[in-house]
Amino acid sequence: MPGTQLPFMEEGMARWPFGPPNAGIALDFAGAPPELARLRTLMRERWADLPRLGRQLVRDERRARSGWSRRHRWETPAAGPDPAARLRDTGGETLEKAVRDWFHTPFPSGEPPWNLHLLRGPAEGEFTLLFRMHHSLLDGRSLTTLLRALLDGCGPVDADASAAGPGELRRVPAPRTQPGLLTAGLAVPLPGKGERRTAYSVVRLPPGLVRAARGRAGATTNTVFLATVSGVLRSCLLTSDTSDTSAPAGGPVWLSVPVDQRPADRGDFLGNAFCNVRLPAPVALSDPAARLRACAGLLTTETRPLGRTEKFFEAAVTALPGPAQALARGRLFAPDYAPAACTYVHLRESGRTLAGRPLRRISLVPMVPPDDTVTFALGGCARGHTLSVCTNSGAEDADLLAESFRHELALLAEAASA
Repeated sequence: MPGTQLPFMEEGMARWPFGPPNAGIALDFAGAPPELARLRTLMRERWADLPRLGRQLVRDERRARSGWSRRHRWETPAAGPDPAARLRDTGGETLEKAVRDWFHTPFPSGEPPWNLHLLRGPAEGEFTLLFRMHHSLLDGRSLTTLLRALLDGCGPVDADASAAGPGELRRVPAPRTQPGLLTAGLAVPLPGKGERRTAYSVVRLPPGLVRAARGRAGATTNTVFLATVSGVLRSCLLTSDTSDTSAPAGGPVWLSVPVDQRPADRGDFLGNAFCNVRLPAPVALSDPAARLRACAGLLTTETRPLGRTEKFFEAAVTALPGPAQALARGRLFAPDYAPAACTYVHLRESGRTLAGRPLRRISLVPMVPPDDTVTFALGGCARGHTLSVCTNSGAEDADLLAESFRHELALLAEAASA
């Protein structure tokens, strides 16, 4: 069937320069894993007639000799998707090992770029469902829509709603002073411990710690998340600046944060409907409570149509020739542009079990971050929160930054109870 070219955000991820743009979400359950036949039946029942799950990513080779970048396009085979064919039984692997093994491996051409993996867990009485995908296909909100539908008591994904698109309206950050597109800030030196390679760490946050940090009136989980990451970056700056141990060097530190653009009535759209914004991290503030107050309201959004300038920018950047895109990447992915990315995904589950097995936690697997930057990914469900950290600056850095996050979160909780 004829393909359709990828929109701005999806085309950008298809050209991700730091490795395959693979990402995922893992759901951990207690109990023996269901039979594969049961899982396949659930996938066919709950994910029936969803065209997005059958799409294949194809690179346009017709411009191979020109100076213009080759575009990607989506193609959907006429036969339609069979979701159950994408289930993989991976055996007793940990999530961390699965990430090392698979998330740097491109999806093969000629098939939809996603799989649902069953990890049976290193111990009896636990298993994980890991949805692995090419990020151009789906975003985090799409994954929670799909995974929630598998839980007990939930209905199938509405096929019409999944394909309806975000519409003409977008949920975008409310007007505020934003940095210019090419405005740089302060790079934050990461620990740089161990062999230089991609590292991934998962930490289950102590139950109630995020809730305790939200104790101050008006604090949200996102506010706590941004304030905690700001504390981690401040600690990195103080550690690296031996000339002044009282305050970090001057200059703004920017956090890159994805904002879901779906308006309230389009929440079940499957695809990519988000924009990345840069927010100031209050690293100059020594008091954790002051950092929390400074982060309040940073992610306030409004629903409005996209402006003419925004539409023009998306169309123009996507069509840039290869050399111009390479220059833009060198600027937009530099450590001083956004040394840290922050992603928060919450599974608003209607049911809390899968075939009777209780859901314990949700963990995110972000794409490989730009060189010398870090991605903090917070996954939440009714039972609590799990932090994932991804770096490529040193083999030990993800663990070190995860521990620093837990320490800064505890300081926020203490400040909230004071």
